[in-house]
Amino acid sequence: MKNGLRGLFQLRFGSLFGMDTLLVLVFLGIEYGRAVTALSFDGFLMGTTMLMVLVLPYFLLSRSEKPMLLGWLAGRASVLTVAVVMGSALGFVPRSELPLSPLTLLIVASMVSGYLQFYALFRLRVAK
Repeated sequence: MKNGLRGLFQLRFGSLFGMDTLLVLVFLGIEYGRAVTALSFDGFLMGTTMLMVLVLPYFLLSRSEKPMLLGWLAGRASVLTVAVVMGSALGFVPRSELPLSPLTLLIVASMVSGYLQFYALFRLRVAK
């Protein structure tokens, strides 16, 4: 088995390509479904951000092999749809029980994803 948990995940799900940004997309979808109830400017900005997080990670530099674009986007779009539905279901929960947890988890996931992207970008490689 390859490197522990990472190897197990690759055996079951194929590749880790774009997984860190997928978590950001999930929490952003939950927050979008919870917070946006009508057409508004903040809903437009959150929707634009979701579209960027949906598509742009495919074009980041990666050492792993990239999957086909349409299949990859279909999987991420289905996860985003489930997250928005979950967020709209959370909108009916009283605010005292879940005050800001989706947004807090979104911020934490974004920070971790940004750290991983910068680490991959600035990692020193031995010249051959």
